[in-house]
Amino acid sequence: MSNTAIRFTRFVALGDSQTEGVGDGDDTTGLRGWADRLAEQLARHNPALQYANLAVRGRLAGQVHTEQLAPALALRPDLATVVAGVNDLLRPRFDAVTVAGHLEAMFAAFTAQGACVATVTFPDVARITPLARPISHRVTTLNNLIREAARRHGVTVVEAGRHAVAGDSRLWSPDRLHASPLGHQRIADAFADALHLPGSDDSWTRPLPTPQLPTATGWRAGIGELRWAAGFLGPWIGRRMQGRSSGDGRIAKRPDLTPCIAGTS
Repeated sequence: MSNTAIRFTRFVALGDSQTEGVGDGDDTTGLRGWADRLAEQLARHNPALQYANLAVRGRLAGQVHTEQLAPALALRPDLATVVAGVNDLLRPRFDAVTVAGHLEAMFAAFTAQGACVATVTFPDVARITPLARPISHRVTTLNNLIREAARRHGVTVVEAGRHAVAGDSRLWSPDRLHASPLGHQRIADAFADALHLPGSDDSWTRPLPTPQLPTATGWRAGIGELRWAAGFLGPWIGRRMQGRSSGDGRIAKRPDLTPCIAGTS
């Protein structure tokens, strides 16, 4: 068995709703998500793997830093994933340098403990939601800062933002903010590839086997955007105006390191 496969025995995931698994399952039956799926892949090669997921939906990068880092360090992971910043991107007072600073502080803390750290760059949201085109430059800026911070600390970067397939609507849930089950699997496969797990490859970068249906144009596209805005964007803005978050009152779904059995995390 490859040393790469068995070197990880304690995996801790930090982040927001994407890492929590929103879009892959529900709050009644349980959320799975890319981090759970990655843990399952790790467990196939090392049944002794223990896994914790501290992510909570709605968290800003600064909140991930202040709320999740200390508990994560106490778990002494040998693999940590740090994925945060999307919620910041959507805020009016977005500051890329501040967001990247929170991420870099987490990178530094984990690598100082000797952990392998992995993170991700984000796709251009305008390819998923045309109404988000005004913030495309924010994504580019943040991605560049993430790469620079990762380079300084030897952090593995999953370049999810550089591949056209990221704009395929089938990889996204109806809210266009969270990955679909298929999207979460692609993210897990991307991390596995970046970490050089046995059996992983770059197939996650390739188009889906069947062509995507043509997107609506003209007035039909406009109606679709209005429906999305009414169903998802409006409620999101409403929560922000009231100072509320989708994560209010929530705690991490998996706060402690526990065994992860392949296929059942």
